[in-house]
Amino acid sequence: MTDPTPLLNVATGYMAAKQLFAASELGVFSALALGPATSLELAERAELPERSARVLADAMVGVGLLERRDGKYANTPATETYLAGRNGLDLRPHLAFWDALSYPHWVHYTETMRTARPGPFELDESKLDVLRKGVQTYNALHAVMLAENYDFSAHRHVLDLGGLSSAFLVEAAKRNPELTGAFVADAETVAKVRDAVHADLADRISFHEADPLTDEVPGRYDAVLLEHVVHRFDAERNKTVLRAARAVVDAGATLLVLDFLLDPADDRALDPAIAGEYSVVDGTVVHPEDEVRAWLAETGWRVRETRALPGSPRVVIAEAV
Repeated sequence: MTDPTPLLNVATGYMAAKQLFAASELGVFSALALGPATSLELAERAELPERSARVLADAMVGVGLLERRDGKYANTPATETYLAGRNGLDLRPHLAFWDALSYPHWVHYTETMRTARPGPFELDESKLDVLRKGVQTYNALHAVMLAENYDFSAHRHVLDLGGLSSAFLVEAAKRNPELTGAFVADAETVAKVRDAVHADLADRISFHEADPLTDEVPGRYDAVLLEHVVHRFDAERNKTVLRAARAVVDAGATLLVLDFLLDPADDRALDPAIAGEYSVVDGTVVHPEDEVRAWLAETGWRVRETRALPGSPRVVIAEAV
C-alpha cells in the first residue's frame, strides 16, 4: 500500500505552524534558555498547565525545534539563537506577524489563486505595529545571512538602491571597516529607515531621497544591492531599476539582487511558499529566476552565480559589462 505520510505531513503543516507560534508567544523557548527541563519544570517556568507544556514541547520535538534527552526538553541551536530572547537575533516579532496577520489571511488563498488578486487586508494601528516589527525583524535576518554568506571586503562604496531596510548596509559595514554605504530610496522609505543606523556607523552610511524609477541616482559605487526590490515590480519597472543601477557603476562592478525567486531546478520549498504569501497579502510577485537573468542581460549585467541564503531569499550575483 502507498505510504500517505508525505501527504499528511503537508496537510497538517498548519497545525505545526500554530503550535510553533503558541510555543513562542507563551515563552517555551525562553523558559528552556534557563536549561533543560521536564514538562513539569517547563510548565512552572512558563506559567502554563503541565499538560499544555507537554503538548507544546512534544510538538516542537516532533518538528525538530526542541530536543528531548533523559526525560528533559532542551532548545536546539536554532531556537536558542532565534527564539529564546538571549544574545542572538530575536525572530519572535516575525513569528508574531505570521501568527496574527499572515496566518488568518491565508483563508483567502484559494480565491487568490483562482483570481490572481490578493485577499482583503485591513490594518488598525495595533496590527500595523505588528506588521512593522515583523517585517523589520525578517529583513534583519536576511541582512545577517547576506553578510555572512557574501564577502563584502572587496567593496568600498556600496549602494542600496530602492530597498526596504538599512540593515543590509549596517551588517556589511559592521564586518568591513573600510566599507561605506549609501541608501537611496523614495522620501517615505528613507524617513522610515534612517534612524535604524547606530551612531557608530552614522558617518559611514548616508541617505539620499531619489526614486530609481523616475529620478537620477546620485553617486558612483563599486557595488549595488537591490534588496526586496524585484518582487515589488513588473518586468519593465525592474528593468528601469536595473538600468539605473548600471548607470552609477563602472564595468566590472558588482550587483547583488536579493529576493525570493522561483527556480524549477531545485527543490527549495521556501521560495514558492513566500510566493503564496506575497500573492495573498499584497499581490506582489516572486518571479522565476530565468526571467530575472534575462532582465539583467538586457540591462548591462552578466550573471556570475546565484546563492540561496539560509532561511532567507536568494542572491543573484552579477557584474557590469
